[in-house]
Amino acid sequence: MVEISDDAQEYLHDLLSKQQDEDVIGIRIFVNDPGTPQAETCISYCRREDRGEEDEQRDYKGFSAWFEQRSVPFLEEASVDFLSDRMGGQLTIRAPHSKLPRISDTSPLPDRINYLLQTEINPNLAQHGGVVSLVELTDEKVAVLRFGGGCQGCGMVDVTLKDGVEKLMLEKLPELAGVSDVTDHTDRSQAYYS
Repeated sequence: MVEISDDAQEYLHDLLSKQQDEDVIGIRIFVNDPGTPQAETCISYCRREDRGEEDEQRDYKGFSAWFEQRSVPFLEEASVDFLSDRMGGQLTIRAPHSKLPRISDTSPLPDRINYLLQTEINPNLAQHGGVVSLVELTDEKVAVLRFGGGCQGCGMVDVTLKDGVEKLMLEKLPELAGVSDVTDHTDRSQAYYS
């Protein structure tokens, strides 16, 4: 899981000991937009109400850390360190698997969708300057997508969506009910086909 160096543990313990909010019980480590190029590994204060039922708790020197369950596969081999300098220092987080995780058949469906988008679909769209990202997965298991770059406003986006993206996604992820596009295609300034 996440390795927190002794210097980082000391820094986090000191930071938490100065916290005035009684609801703060430790730190929380998670990944925003895991499995995407926009993935960002975060550390925040953890309040009692922030803990998820399935979060993993670990105890360190003088404090506890909670790891968001969905983020755990993306935090493999991650590290947190603190480097002192004249200005005080800087907490650094390295999570080498946050953008493209190790996916399995039992991974959550949004993670498998993002993995498919990043490894198979976006490399093909990049040939035309395009990109697609997952906005959300509805309760009905419809993947809501947003196109960008050369795909936004492209005259062929319906063909790309139905005959390319949706066809591949439903073939590789049969539990999906469908795919929809929420892109505003009125902006044609970067469209590959006008």
